[in-house]
Amino acid sequence: MSARRKARQDASSATASAPDRIAAFFPEPPAGAASLDRRTTTVFIVSILLLVVFQYFGKPESYRGSAMETRFQPVADAWLGGHADMAPFVHWGLSSIVLRVLVPFAIIAFVFREPLANYGWRWRGIGKHLPMYGALYLLMLPLIFWAATQASFQRKYPFYHGAVDGGAAFWGYELLYGAQFMGVEFFFRGFLTFALFRRFGYNALLIMAIPYVMVHFNKPLPETFGALGAAMVLGSLALRAGSCVPGIFIHWAVGMTMDFLAIAKSLGGVGAALRAIF
Repeated sequence: MSARRKARQDASSATASAPDRIAAFFPEPPAGAASLDRRTTTVFIVSILLLVVFQYFGKPESYRGSAMETRFQPVADAWLGGHADMAPFVHWGLSSIVLRVLVPFAIIAFVFREPLANYGWRWRGIGKHLPMYGALYLLMLPLIFWAATQASFQRKYPFYHGAVDGGAAFWGYELLYGAQFMGVEFFFRGFLTFALFRRFGYNALLIMAIPYVMVHFNKPLPETFGALGAAMVLGSLALRAGSCVPGIFIHWAVGMTMDFLAIAKSLGGVGAALRAIF
């Protein structure tokens, strides 16, 4: 007798527990369906909450016009000087680290009581996989060069328009951009992918890809469609390498290249862009 059917019979008795009554309310899943377990359920719930919190409170636009701006902008003015308008992106980078890295770290370490390496945060041994990621970057270059010629990408990148000033403005923003990519890669290709792979096998890649594509809905349309391919490729490589760490660096490299080419377009050439950022 299945657990669901037994719950239905138990729920009919006057002494049935609340969980039994709830279980009896839902139809019995088909044979072979993966049952939920405590760890998988926790990953789903935590991921939903973190996605919502980041969407409404972690993005640059969440900072602008908020109580956070009122409180912290004087600090940004003092520390960032002429580039104090970078403050929303400081908020963005820090929010990504806290919500997408540190909170999952805490769940893994204190709730699951497992090593972070089980969820893709593994640095040892990644060197042998770097040539594969390097080849992927080279394959991406033609697409990046093409994107840089499109008006929709030129309007969007770099997100911080002050980066075109070069120097500290460019490199400071790119460091924050890298922090954001660390959050993206660990949350999607680490925490979600490695946790769900145990329960759903390679279907975990498609499950992870759904929210990953959705966070690209405000990007140019080709990038949004491309996010599905990126999710599948980077997720597969992370599982193969046992680490999501190389994905952080390739994603960051792609983002920086896109920013550089967009700046080059706005300044009239690669030479002008190089002189600006260096």
